[in-house]
Amino acid sequence: MKRINEYKKLFGVEKEIDLKSLKTSYRDLVKEWHPDKFQDGDPLKEQAEVNSRKIIEGYQFLISIAPETHAANFEAYTATINEGGIEDFQHKGMVLEITYLDGNCYEYFGVDKKLYLKLVNSENLNRFAKRNIYGKCLYRKSKRALEEA
Repeated sequence: MKRINEYKKLFGVEKEIDLKSLKTSYRDLVKEWHPDKFQDGDPLKEQAEVNSRKIIEGYQFLISIAPETHAANFEAYTATINEGGIEDFQHKGMVLEITYLDGNCYEYFGVDKKLYLKLVNSENLNRFAKRNIYGKCLYRKSKRALEEA
């Protein structure tokens, strides 16, 4: 959640993510911090490179959790969680990453250790996830799944 709030603050997003305004903010930030804008030897050039990477990463991240993106990918996501069982899962911080039998991988944000331990100890992982994680936690398709594809 910290990362989400950090990126929202960077792009000036206060509540729900709107792709059109996010794109405008992204373009403005890239223009401001593009490394080619600074001369070699300029102390701001290094900072511009760091900021540029952060802007790109944040933009891609916020797009992946935007309601419009979820709506566009709803059918595929629904098929994955309903038809594909859970192959593997791992928890780090407040993020639960679930790999499904169909090869898709999703990250769920806001999953605390208590909820994770309940998942681990549940008799049926899919049923537990449907009742307590899907629809209740913010999610996105994991980069790892995209890189392996």
